[in-house]
Amino acid sequence: MKKNILSLAVIVAALAFAMPSQAQIKFGIKGGLNVDNINLKHAQANVSAKNRTGFFAGVTADVTIPLAGLGADIAVLYDNKVVGISDGTTEANKTLHYIDLPINAKYTVGFSSLVSAYIATGPQFSWNVGDRSWKPANINQDWELKKSEFSWNVGCGVTALSHVRVGYNYNIALGKTAEITPLGIGTSAVKGKLKNNTHQISLTYLF
Repeated sequence: MKKNILSLAVIVAALAFAMPSQAQIKFGIKGGLNVDNINLKHAQANVSAKNRTGFFAGVTADVTIPLAGLGADIAVLYDNKVVGISDGTTEANKTLHYIDLPINAKYTVGFSSLVSAYIATGPQFSWNVGDRSWKPANINQDWELKKSEFSWNVGCGVTALSHVRVGYNYNIALGKTAEITPLGIGTSAVKGKLKNNTHQISLTYLF
């Protein structure tokens, strides 16, 4: 399974860098908001996840073959995510810092010379550039965050005047974001797992 996913990632990357000569390439800046959709497994019964809002920003390269409508969207982003947990009486939040490399294949349909719509999908590679351990205040847990993550994007959006793009993306974690060890007397020895899927709303300006 992992081998197939990595092979697909290589194919998408090759598509981005081996476009024919008629391809149009635009560079731009991209930013937006993300909302966590956290999935906890084997966590302590009294501990639940609380979804929080973060942000991301960076640069992007947009590649399009005008006649075919095919292309790619490759970006380098700083991603600031916030996860929250609660044991019913106490809440704790943790800010996560990542560098993201999404490589999305894209299909675009033009409705007029002013507006077009697209759908996109592809792999994303993320590297944790912040703290990798966390002991939430007053909650008996020890978190160990993964140093890197692999995920998959599915998104859509519209582009106006060939320069301004508004998009929605759902980022699906294909591995665990963190491993959670319960602490204290009477807690289970089973380690919990956390996956952090993310809803994203973005605004891009293409030069």
